Formats: sequence, structure tokens, C-alpha cells
Amino acid sequence: MIDLNRIQMFVQVVEQGSFTKAAKALGLTKATVSRKIAELESDVGAQLLYRTTRALKLTETGANYFHKVQRILLDLNDAENILTANQEVIKGNLNIACPIELGQLFLAPILAKFLSHYPEMTINTELTNRQIDAVNEEVDIVFQITENKDPNLTSYALFNTSKRLMASPDYLAKHGTPKTLSDLEQHQAIQLQSPHTVGQWRLFNGKQWTNVTPKAQLTVNNITLAREAAIEGLGIASLVDKIAQQALNKKLLIPVLDDFPMSQAQIILSHPQGAYLPKKYRIFIECLYQEFYHRWEDELLEVPDYIHLSNQT
Repeated sequence: MIDLNRIQMFVQVVEQGSFTKAAKALGLTKATVSRKIAELESDVGAQLLYRTTRALKLTETGANYFHKVQRILLDLNDAENILTANQEVIKGNLNIACPIELGQLFLAPILAKFLSHYPEMTINTELTNRQIDAVNEEVDIVFQITENKDPNLTSYALFNTSKRLMASPDYLAKHGTPKTLSDLEQHQAIQLQSPHTVGQWRLFNGKQWTNVTPKAQLTVNNITLAREAAIEGLGIASLVDKIAQQALNKKLLIPVLDDFPMSQAQIILSHPQGAYLPKKYRIFIECLYQEFYHRWEDELLEVPDYIHLSNQT
């Protein structure tokens, strides 16, 4: 009889590149995984892996076997997703990862609305600015601020970031308002560095893109802190309009060098690829898009084909 557990372990060992990593991913001991792979080789009557002290390598038979069983496991996963998509009761768990500032800005009301409508669902949410490996970390929904979509995921561009340079009225009164890119050399910057950003400011001077590396007395890894530091007059910061909108409305921050547009990234929604989308994914994404449509209708960039938006709240 075919033992799917052994086959899944074998696939994990190949994908992870070691027994140790595969055991960790499966929540088992290395000895258990090694024993099960040996039993699998005995069952199929062939050596599937070359084992050395430095690395694992597939035998020719092992490579052929891996490609066949990997497709079978994918088909089984898609079959399970079909069943999930047809369930009338939405239940299960979603693992969500989102940049800290975006999560603080919009995620709570969406989660509240979704969970109130689907009480048998649970959600684990990580607000983080680290890079997420959605497939290996088993994250269902990922939000990212990036210029490039991950080809290993199904992704939709939600919004442009609409980023500008800003400073407080007090700072500009004390240090003057820059009129040209070269004027920035005389100013202090609040430097933002994270996995989603680079230290340089990239602006268009009317003819070409120019990289400006400002001097900074303060460097932070959080755009909310950068906004608050700019309000306190510590320098000029590169901020996303959505993060700074309230401060702009209250004149706590003033845009500078608006004639020199900054390069823009996008807010991307991603989930693992599959022939069939689990219903819990679809329902959550519908709830998400409905909230965004209500708040920022004209700014939405890409909408999945299965979502039908309305002005209802």
C-alpha cells in the first residue's frame, strides 16, 4: 500500500535540501525522517538519494520519482482545495503577513468585519517589515511594498505608494525650503531603511532619474516613526501619502520639491499559486477589496476576476 506520509517526507527532503530542514518543517525528528526515507527506498526497490556529509543529491531514479510524486501531491492539494471552495460553512485558519505601517493603517477593520461574518474562521497576523517566504513559511496572504511581483505567487497590485518628500513648517522656517535637488545637500534627512526601501531618494528632474543620498542624523526602520520625527522637525522624510495624510491635512507636514516626482513602488497582495482558490482565500480577499473600494475606489489598480465590487459598506 502506498504510504503518502513517506512520499511527502521525501518531497520535503528534496525541496528543503536536507533531512534536518525537512524534519524541522514537518515537526519531526531527523532520525524519523531518515528512517522513513530508507523504508520508502526499500518499498520502491531503488536508491532515491545519494547521502554525503555535505549535501544530498537525487539519483537518476530519484529525480524521476520526485517529479512524478510532486505532481501527484499537487493534484491532491488542488483536489482538497476544490472541496474547500465548495464548503458552505467558511472555516479554517488564515496566516497573514503585512508590513507594520500598512497593517496599523487599514487591517484591523477588515479583520473585524471578516471574523464577525465568519465566526468559525481564525486568523494569525504578523506585522513585520522582514522579507516573507510565503511558500516555505506557509503564509496564506502576504502584503508587500515592492516594485516587482514574486513569480512564485499569484499577485495583484492594489495601490501605488504615492511617495513624496515632506518636512514640518518649523523645520522649513529654520532651514529654508529646498527648491532644487542640489539644495538637499544643505538639509538633514530622516533616513528610512528596511527590506522594502533603500537609503537613496530617487527623483525625476524633468529629464532623467537622479539618486540623492541625503545626510541623516536619524535613521529608522519604521515609516510611522519617520513621520513623527519629521513632524518634530528633525529633517526631511520620504513618506507615503496614505501614512502622512492626516499630518498633511493638519499642516503638520508640508510637501517639498513636488516638481520632482519620486519613484513609486506598489502595495501588492499575494497568495500561493494553485489551480483552485480555497474559498477562505476568496472570501477574505473579497472583504478586503470591498473595504478598499469603499475607501479608495479610484486608486485600486488590479482586481481579481472573481470579485464584483459595489458601493455597499
